[in-house]
Amino acid sequence: MNVPQNLKFTQDHEWIRIESDCAFVGVTDYAQSNLGDIVFLEIETVGETLAKSEAFGNIEAVKAVEELYMPVSGEVLEINPALEASPEVVNKDPYGEGWMVKIKLTDPSELAGLLDAAAYTKLIS
Repeated sequence: MNVPQNLKFTQDHEWIRIESDCAFVGVTDYAQSNLGDIVFLEIETVGETLAKSEAFGNIEAVKAVEELYMPVSGEVLEINPALEASPEVVNKDPYGEGWMVKIKLTDPSELAGLLDAAAYTKLIS
């Protein structure tokens, strides 16, 4: 399983990559492989400020539909436009082109409660 060292992770299998006061959020390689072929994403929270652990959308795969959760509190600034036409990008590149939302952090201190790569690897082992 691919677990990049530069990301933080949740126990619900979302990842976050910090870039200044903004961040990109998606699902982990482990999550996408367990879900199977991703066929649809429903994310309608642009412009909303959501609390840590609040759902920001849904991911639908052949096997299941799951909610997507905010790793930290923040305002949803953007949805990855590529995923509307090609949700399967999440299966191919979950940590790169498969990012789901860009957020503006509202409480950066919440990052301390997330898992680093070593802790996340232990969780999924």
